[in-house]
Amino acid sequence: MVDVSQIKEHADVVGSDGAHVGTVDHVENGEIKLTKSDRDAGGLHHFIPVDFVQAVDGGTVRLDRPAEEVRREWSTS
Repeated sequence: MVDVSQIKEHADVVGSDGAHVGTVDHVENGEIKLTKSDRDAGGLHHFIPVDFVQAVDGGTVRLDRPAEEVRREWSTS
């Protein structure tokens, strides 16, 4: 399990395929809230479970599944 305190605001979030998923707004209730101003957000906040996180490398949050799969599973506000 990843230390969620390492997930910082404005970090890039990428899928296991290296594709961009979003930008961290903040972490709340076991989920990463992505910014709604991100180019891929469509003006909505999206939430992904912290369980999807494989690693945090500096300013990048790396997920354990491809970006397209994350987009199918994320929830919106």
